[in-house]
Amino acid sequence: MRVSSLCQFKCVLSGAAAIAIAVLTVAGTGGAAFAAGSKSQQDFLHRLADGASIREVASAPDTASDSPFADKAALGEALFFDTSLSANRTESCATCHDPSTAFRDPRFDVANGAFSQGDDGKSLGDRNAPMAAYAMFSPTFHVRADGVAVGGQFWDGRAADLAEQAGGPPLNPIEMGMADKQTLIARLQGDADYEAGFKALFGDDVWADDDAAYLAMTQAIAAFEHTEEFAPFDSKYDRFLRGDYKMTPTEELGRVLFFSQQFTNCNTCHMLKESPTAEGETFTNYEFHNIGVPRNVATREAVGKDVSFTDNGLLDNPAIDDPAYRGKYKTPSLRNVAVTGPYMHNGVFSDLETVVRFYNKYNSKAKANQTNPETGKPWGTPEVSETISLKELEQGDALDDKRIKALVAFLKTLTDARYEPLLTDQEQQAARN
Repeated sequence: MRVSSLCQFKCVLSGAAAIAIAVLTVAGTGGAAFAAGSKSQQDFLHRLADGASIREVASAPDTASDSPFADKAALGEALFFDTSLSANRTESCATCHDPSTAFRDPRFDVANGAFSQGDDGKSLGDRNAPMAAYAMFSPTFHVRADGVAVGGQFWDGRAADLAEQAGGPPLNPIEMGMADKQTLIARLQGDADYEAGFKALFGDDVWADDDAAYLAMTQAIAAFEHTEEFAPFDSKYDRFLRGDYKMTPTEELGRVLFFSQQFTNCNTCHMLKESPTAEGETFTNYEFHNIGVPRNVATREAVGKDVSFTDNGLLDNPAIDDPAYRGKYKTPSLRNVAVTGPYMHNGVFSDLETVVRFYNKYNSKAKANQTNPETGKPWGTPEVSETISLKELEQGDALDDKRIKALVAFLKTLTDARYEPLLTDQEQQAARN
C-alpha cells in the first residue's frame, strides 16, 4: 500500500515542522495556520487523513467495501494532494488551494501572490487564484431572466460546477501542464490504489474510456470539496449567531454597517440570505459585476507581463458573447477574506482596508479618498470602464475612518476558527513594522 499524499501532508505538518510549512504571508506578513502540535491542528489533520463527512454530489455508489478509499470524498482527497496530476509532478490542487491557508495559494514569493506559478516553474496565470473554501455553494452558472449572470466556478464562471472546475487545471499548459486526458489517466492507472478505487466507486468499466475516467476523477475531487473541511461555519460571526461569542463594540458597529441598506452598499452583493441573522450565510450573491478595478501595473511590470493587457472577465466565458458583460467578475465570498489577500481578480490590492477604501471612493469625492493608501497615488484607471456597476457602487453614504475600520474588524470575524491565529500573526507583524 502506497503512502498517500494525505499521509505525507499530515506528517509534514506535524510538530515543529508545521510552522515552517503552514506559513501564510498576507500583504507581506507571515504566520502559521496552527500552533505547532495544537489540538486544533491535530484535529484538523486527523479529519483530513480519516476522510470527513461528505455531501453527495455524484451519481455512482459513494462507498464501496472493496475500495482502498472509504468513499468518493476520500478518493478525491487523495487526488487533491497528489502532485502526479501535474506534468512534472511538482503541483497538486493543494498547491494553489492550500488547506493551511484557507484553501488559497500561499506562495507570496511569486508575483506578490497576485498570480500563481505553473508546474513548469516559470509560467504565471493572469488572475488571482480564488479561495476554494465555501466554493461548493456557488450555483451552476446561468443567466437570469433579468440578464444578470450568476454562479459557476472561476472568476468568469466558465466552469458550471466544482467537477468541471477540477478538470481545468490539470490540462492547462500554464498550470499543471498535462498533455492530455489519456496521459493523465494512464498515470492514475499506474497506481494500484487508484486502479482499484476508481473501479469500486465508479464501476468496473470506468477505465475503458478516458473521458469517463477523467470525469470520475473530477467528481471525486468535487466530492472532497463538498466536505465540511471546506465549509465549517465556525467563525466568530457564526459563533455570535449561536450565542457563543460577543462582538466587540467595533466589530458590532461593522456588522450593523455591513447589513445596513442605508449606510453602506456591502450587502447589495455580499449577502445571500434574506435575514442578516440567518446561519449559513456565504457573503456573496454569486452575481457578476464590474467594480472598476485598475490594472495591476506594479506586479505585471515586476514579472515581465504585458502591462496593457485587458482582462475581459465574464466575456471570456464561452457561454457569453454580449460585450455588455465585459469586465465583470463573480462576486467572491467574504468568508476568510481577512487571511486570503491579495484582493480582486488581479491581486492589485494587498490590504483588506485598502479594499474597503476603494469601494468608499465611489461615495466620497474627498481628495484623500481618491488615493490608494498602498501607493500614495490615485486609484488608477479601471481596466474596463464601460460596464461599471455604478448603481450598486454609489448606493450608501461616504464612510469616515472609524466606520472603515469597523467594517474591517467585522470582516475579520468571518475567519474560520482554525485560521484565526493568522489574524494574530498579521497584527503582530504590523506592530513590528
